[in-house]
Amino acid sequence: MKKIFMIFLLLFVTSCASKNKEQVVVFNAGEYMDMDLIKQFEKDTGIEVIYQTFQSDEEMFVKLTQSANNYDVVVPMDYMVEKLLKYDMLAPIDFSNVPNAKYIMDQYKNLPFDPEGKYTVPYFTSSFGIVYNKDMVDKPIDSWADLWDPKYKGEIIMYDLPRLSISVALQKLGYSINTTDMKEINQATEELIKQKPLVYAYLTDEARDVIIQGDAAMTVMYSGDALLMSKENPNLKYVIPKEGGNRQVDSLAIPKKAKNKKNAEIFINYFTNPKISAANAEWMEGFTSPLKGVREMLPDYIKNSNEAYPDEKTLPKIEMFKDLEDYMEVYNNAWVKVLASY
Repeated sequence: MKKIFMIFLLLFVTSCASKNKEQVVVFNAGEYMDMDLIKQFEKDTGIEVIYQTFQSDEEMFVKLTQSANNYDVVVPMDYMVEKLLKYDMLAPIDFSNVPNAKYIMDQYKNLPFDPEGKYTVPYFTSSFGIVYNKDMVDKPIDSWADLWDPKYKGEIIMYDLPRLSISVALQKLGYSINTTDMKEINQATEELIKQKPLVYAYLTDEARDVIIQGDAAMTVMYSGDALLMSKENPNLKYVIPKEGGNRQVDSLAIPKKAKNKKNAEIFINYFTNPKISAANAEWMEGFTSPLKGVREMLPDYIKNSNEAYPDEKTLPKIEMFKDLEDYMEVYNNAWVKVLASY
């Protein structure tokens, strides 16, 4: 009996210690952070990290509406920050706990989705363009219209996300990726329906391996993934088409009902340290750090790459996604129409 009592006592003490341990719950998009750096953060601060993942910003939004107090740090895209603020779901950051915010480059401060810079710290940025295999095309690809070229029938991959693929068609037509004009949205939908017989498949991350292996000639892709792809297959090239592209800014933010707000700010500050950001960026291979001094610490193949650090002076028109509120249902319905077409 004494032995059993001691076992129960040990379990009770362990349980209490676990409950009393400092924690921070991080909700991020898949493997979008070096887990070795997470372990280093735990070692350096004594704060345990509970790392949870989501597949899309929309999934993250639903989870936050259901249980916002379950998370301390979230990593939303630009348009999702805008939406979260409209619903009053983010807490202002106490920047006295985030002194490393001084390293944020000026061009990434007070962005349109957080104009006062009170609720977010930029994490990584990337662009959206075309990756193509130079050995499988007869001329350099430089236009969204190349994704509609009949000569590449069965060799084109489109991204299986409504907002992204419809934005490709909108830019091909010369329209804004944030349009709410039904005529323009319908035209873009018809363009995608016309393109469908040429499409090898509608994929997301799986497109990377298909293109690397040479099973298709081109795909739309994030710049961060594009650098990794070109490392695996030197015949691959990334381009932002001449009609324009999309820039994504992902941020670190704190839900309004977070249980561990100070720990969240300590976490955000840690990953806004240029040395930590550089290690994280090297592990991510291709996503652009918005912090001063990071680029100089990266390997040459990253810091000199067009994917991670393009020449801003030569870039075509770049837009960021905005929250379209009820019009997202219009975009989703348009995408369903594309996929159901013959």
